[in-house]
Amino acid sequence: MRFGLACTAFVVGGGLAAGCGSASPPGPTARTTTEAAAHPAQPASPGRLRTATCTDLPGFRCSTLRVPLHRRGPAIGDGRRLTLAVAVQRVARAPKGDLVFLSGGPGQPGRPFGPRMVARLGDALRGYRLVVLDQRGTGAQALRCPPLQREVGTSDLAVPSRAATVDCARRLGSARDAYATADTVADLDALRGALGDHRWTLAGVSYGVLVAERYALAHPDRTRGLVLDSVVPQEGVELLERVPLRATARVLRTVCADERDRCPGDPARDLQAVLHRHPDLGPPLFDALTALSIGVPRLDPVPALLHRARAGDLAPLRTLIRTVRGQESAPAELFSAGLHAATLCADGPAPWPGGPAAPAAARTAALTRSRAALRRRDTAPFPPSTALDQGLLQTCRWWPPTAAPPPPPRGPIRAPALLLAGDHDLSTPLEWPRAQAARMANARLVIVPGAGHSVLLRARDPRGRSALRTFLRDLR
Repeated sequence: MRFGLACTAFVVGGGLAAGCGSASPPGPTARTTTEAAAHPAQPASPGRLRTATCTDLPGFRCSTLRVPLHRRGPAIGDGRRLTLAVAVQRVARAPKGDLVFLSGGPGQPGRPFGPRMVARLGDALRGYRLVVLDQRGTGAQALRCPPLQREVGTSDLAVPSRAATVDCARRLGSARDAYATADTVADLDALRGALGDHRWTLAGVSYGVLVAERYALAHPDRTRGLVLDSVVPQEGVELLERVPLRATARVLRTVCADERDRCPGDPARDLQAVLHRHPDLGPPLFDALTALSIGVPRLDPVPALLHRARAGDLAPLRTLIRTVRGQESAPAELFSAGLHAATLCADGPAPWPGGPAAPAAARTAALTRSRAALRRRDTAPFPPSTALDQGLLQTCRWWPPTAAPPPPPRGPIRAPALLLAGDHDLSTPLEWPRAQAARMANARLVIVPGAGHSVLLRARDPRGRSALRTFLRDLR
């Protein structure tokens, strides 16, 4: 997940016709979950793919799919539409059907990665036709919130100002409640109908994993199989981020096991000692370490820097934090911070009752209780203050009350699934795929040593791609 942090890879959904910064009306009056339930989700209806120009994607045929902006709530039927950009691989035959890849974020487009995926995955795709698309609110029609984009860029964990967060929600106006994962799942099923598929295979990375899981739960009879790379649990990621915080000790010690000469001490103990004296470093350091685990991991220098910081020399560690933070920037069409906030604040299990519909006072009261209740063991080697002050939680704390989406379907996912994980990944740590695989009916988990976030496209070790080749070949 993790959800953002410039996850490289896969796919889902389209663009916003009246995006962030449009002449949308002021933000909607907050509705309760009960009121939202009175306006159930609109079933996806098969659409029609319209041909589009696509000279930038060799080997693909491009098209668009029109879908409703509002699929649930009182605005259903208001006539507002989104146009999803879709690209379908040109192949002579695809006896195993369509394979749809779902990108990370939320906020990252998927369509531009089509040719790269074909080149990287090679003969693993034999017999399939690759389909990629831009998720609603991404790509050319990305939600645009300039202040928030400047402040957080591609990060899940950078802490935005309250003003930038509220400004983004104001720009979205009445469309603020139209970007939950449930809406993207409905878009996907409309695409399946437009392609004429009875069943298909879904693959995703990071946030794309959550979309694939939710689709398989909602439409088990339409899901042939799942490829889940850098796994998010099917219930979503809690806003407190306790599992990734605790996973930091394991990951840093794994780095030391791989590179003993770089580790003058125990990096987890060094980190805990540094943050005991400098708790304000917790959120930016958590952000930096997570970013360094994306793609090909770059965590090797960290243990030595933590050891120096424990001895009193904080300057190199602060330099690392500033350097990494400076790299977490991108234009909205490559990663939409506005969509990222709208989706995560709709879907993320929150520490306050009522989820996204909760009023500000209820959120503040719940965080006060959490600050008193959290224990060091809940977040160690980070202090509990890091969980409460990091950017994912703070963004959703200030995001204005918004109608909650319908709860996801429950129960185990029954479709055959391949789960891929890197043991150096802090964005979607190994603890998540292990727990997710254990609750699935037919899952195989492959752990790639030394890999970080985004195994298929970024890991140097070929074991993940080899497992994919076998899984897709044997899938019935």
